[in-house]
Amino acid sequence: MPPLAPLYLQDDYVVLEPMTMEHALALEAAAADGELWKLWFTSAPAPGEAAAYIAKALQGHAAGHMLPFAIREKTTGEIIGSTRFYDFVAELPRIAIGYTWYAKRWQKSHVNTACKRLLLQHAFESLACVAVEFHTDGRNLDSQRAIERLGAHRDGVLRAHKRRPDGTLRDTVCYSVIASEWPDVWRWLSLRLERLAG
Repeated sequence: MPPLAPLYLQDDYVVLEPMTMEHALALEAAAADGELWKLWFTSAPAPGEAAAYIAKALQGHAAGHMLPFAIREKTTGEIIGSTRFYDFVAELPRIAIGYTWYAKRWQKSHVNTACKRLLLQHAFESLACVAVEFHTDGRNLDSQRAIERLGAHRDGVLRAHKRRPDGTLRDTVCYSVIASEWPDVWRWLSLRLERLAG
């Protein structure tokens, strides 16, 4: 079985489902909560663009370096956003977590902590990764604070690293968690999740 074979990851709060074309309408509905496609720092699909968004994610999966998920919140049963593994380097192994967005009503809730705990657990305990990376736009301070709250280490900034959808240059802030830190990060995320969801 290839390392990034589609699978379900779940806990008491969320289910991360392998992304398929069947998620298109639900992802568009989730992105409409807050009109997320209008935010310059998010990757959420605009109306009518979910199929292309999913197709591109699935191309990354077919190439062996990406594993995209739709996020289902357990209490409502609704699809509320998306996340994925990407930049998989099998030789180490090492992987990144990103392309994450949530419907506005679920932002700054327990959902991000739950999703990241599941993804980190799979990366370290199933894929045996030596490190997990997070990348975010240098202007996206909310995202940087959220990553830091996970217990990730700020590694540095790649200046003029890529172009945003509007064509402007983006500085990318890089974070990581390494395997030796995972037990402490697991404990911290579990305590935080109990507090947020309680």
